[in-house]
Amino acid sequence: MKVLACTDGSEHSKKALEKAALIAGGCKADDVAVIHVYEEKVDFAALPLFEVGATTRDTFSKEDVDRFKKIQEEHEKAREKIIADALAIFEKEGIKARAILKQGHPAETILETAAKEGFDLIVIGSRGLGGLKKMLLGSVSNAVIQEAKSGSVLMVK
Repeated sequence: MKVLACTDGSEHSKKALEKAALIAGGCKADDVAVIHVYEEKVDFAALPLFEVGATTRDTFSKEDVDRFKKIQEEHEKAREKIIADALAIFEKEGIKARAILKQGHPAETILETAAKEGFDLIVIGSRGLGGLKKMLLGSVSNAVIQEAKSGSVLMVK
């Protein structure tokens, strides 16, 4: 059995990782992977060029570039921590898991990875949204459940 556990660093995903570790250990899974998918979002508002009332310039200043690099480094450290914390949950249970870190749309990338690598089970946390918010915003877990073509999906609350 191949298990793909999804994480975004939230409490819901932590619960999903714990459940995935329990399942993977119980069935002695052949392959366990933890996936974290991020969308690279640049906060241009943090750069002076994009402040209200800023004048148009052809290039960024050295300070702008340095600030942008610092933001990127902070995001990279956050992603590394999310993966490390997730793998630690499996290590604690004596389960060898590998990390998959990808950039892209989370639901699409999870589904593509699961199909391409032939995972039997995707374990994902719920966002806990209800009613109108869920209908309007949708969620990664809902999209994964609805669009999965093969294998099973377990959404953990």
